[in-house]
Amino acid sequence: MKNVQLPEAYIRQMQALLGREEAERFLDSYNDARVYGLRFNPLKCRQPNKTAALKQPFCLEPVPWCKTGYYYDEAARPGKHPYHTAGLYYIQEPSAMSAAELLDAQPGETVLDFAAAPGGKTTQIAGSMNGEGLLIANEIHPARAKILSENVERLGIRNAVVTNAAPHELSRRFPVFFDRIMLDSPCSGEGMFRKDEVAVAEWSEAHVAYCGERSSEILEHAAIMLKPGGVLVYSTCTFNRAENEDTIERFVAKHPAFHVEQIERLWPHQVRGEGHFVARLRKAFEGEQLQATDEPPKRKDKRRDKRAAGRSKPLTAEMALFHSFAEQALPGFELGPGEPLRFGDALYWLPHQTNGSFGAADLDALKVARPGLHLGDIRKNRLEPAHALALAIQANDASWVRSYPPDAPEIAAYLRGETLPAAGEESGWGLVAVDGLPLGWAKASGGQLKNHLPKGLRRFN
Repeated sequence: MKNVQLPEAYIRQMQALLGREEAERFLDSYNDARVYGLRFNPLKCRQPNKTAALKQPFCLEPVPWCKTGYYYDEAARPGKHPYHTAGLYYIQEPSAMSAAELLDAQPGETVLDFAAAPGGKTTQIAGSMNGEGLLIANEIHPARAKILSENVERLGIRNAVVTNAAPHELSRRFPVFFDRIMLDSPCSGEGMFRKDEVAVAEWSEAHVAYCGERSSEILEHAAIMLKPGGVLVYSTCTFNRAENEDTIERFVAKHPAFHVEQIERLWPHQVRGEGHFVARLRKAFEGEQLQATDEPPKRKDKRRDKRAAGRSKPLTAEMALFHSFAEQALPGFELGPGEPLRFGDALYWLPHQTNGSFGAADLDALKVARPGLHLGDIRKNRLEPAHALALAIQANDASWVRSYPPDAPEIAAYLRGETLPAAGEESGWGLVAVDGLPLGWAKASGGQLKNHLPKGLRRFN
């Protein structure tokens, strides 16, 4: 493996931080082989014995700090396996799994993943929530918000809304709203150097200082949005104090209602991973005034509610089409708390909090990349089910399912977009699955199963 050419200023920074002897071990770790990891998706692995069987193809070893995380050998290539298409796991650098584990989101809570793309921490948080509560995953960059939405879909997450908003837009909309906030802050990416030459080329002391200042600004908005008693986890994939300890110390000094409960530092010369910094903070139940440039509005803004009312119609006809489809195709499926939303021809199910204090009005005038679970598209007085719906259900929810082992020729054919032969008892919409994990829809007609896997997901090699 070729040596990583590190900036001289970065080397001096790490020597000052760690001391020469330990810095030498740290810098030598850049020449070690990378390690690879994946996390199993609890939303897809509800039976422990089945989970154990699904681990076998990849010769996995547990990641010590993540109960669902495992190392795998690079040669295993789990991203090419049908299990990946089915959302059984998320491929993620092992150190990065530590942050959401420390957040420890619980079912029924209201959680924000503040800078969420590409979705590693969002999907991990969703697994901890077990489909209960409300998860808002935000990404300010539209292209990255699209990737985030795709990963939310693949892992079958029902209770997530993907927003595409700036920090100040969220804090004005959601003051004192979240039980837990995950902020994996945009950083200088020192933990990316071994796998990303661009990160090395872009590093500078000025960029480090800029990233620290930007993180401090984002934390101000997180402070506004967190409920008293709530948990804030701040993390970076970088090593310097300016973006890590110094940022947290400034924040706590400015916000005495917050105290640090735990700090984790994963160093690449001490663990099997690229390294990560994680700080867990808790907000006290009293003693802090909101600090922002402008006072955030009250959540129940009558003008906003009035504007939203036009978009949030009862959608009686649309939901009648969905229920007609579900009666035939999904007799075991329940939507859960929420309300329907229609964007063009697309019908979504917007998740609600258990206390009912979140709804369509809260999204008005926000950029939303994914307003909940995509149920389907309205086509000439019928509903065509969305691929997202197939991945969000269990196989036993469907009226019929065709399940094959991963190496079956039928699985390869389905993933290429080919038609499969139908059995006599199959009719209408049903699922094609790998080892009981839904891959997508098929429609039985004329002795054939018409393939409804989206063209963008089909494989031709």
